[in-house]
Amino acid sequence: MNDDTTQESEDTEFVPDHEAAFPDAAEMLKKLRQRLAHAEQERKEYLDGWQRAKADLINYKKEEQRRFEDLARYGAEGLLRELVDVLDNFDLALGAGAPPEVEKGIMLIRGQMENILRSHGAEPTEVQTGDSFDPALHEAIGEEESDAPAGAVARVLQKGYRLHGRVLRPARVKLSKSRSVL
Repeated sequence: MNDDTTQESEDTEFVPDHEAAFPDAAEMLKKLRQRLAHAEQERKEYLDGWQRAKADLINYKKEEQRRFEDLARYGAEGLLRELVDVLDNFDLALGAGAPPEVEKGIMLIRGQMENILRSHGAEPTEVQTGDSFDPALHEAIGEEESDAPAGAVARVLQKGYRLHGRVLRPARVKLSKSRSVL
């Protein structure tokens, strides 16, 4: 009998039963794994949210930088428009037939004002008789018969100006219409 008992003990391997020692260990391990998965999911969501917020902040800073550049570039637009109107008045004075010494003074002042406009990025828009009409650059005041093709610029009534490539004031023009046949 001893031999049978000894044989049975040798064939049987004793494995400590952790589950018996910790009855809720399997359940605890399952809950811990669920909490870990949940924590990893939250971490991913927080990281994604942070990355989006960081990208939004970078985009906001870039947009604000562009707005500040535009403000610096176009901030004096109203003042420059008023100066352009004063230039027109100088042109009217020059066309009124002032004495030569007065005309010379008007030309000098007008030149100084043009230099101020150029130093701030404002330049006249070049428009010639016969140019095709561009509503982005020209304002049609009326029509008149001319040698230019129908719908083209027949006459420039008032210069247009641009500020850093953007229209400050459109050129006021009359458009050509077909000559009427009698």
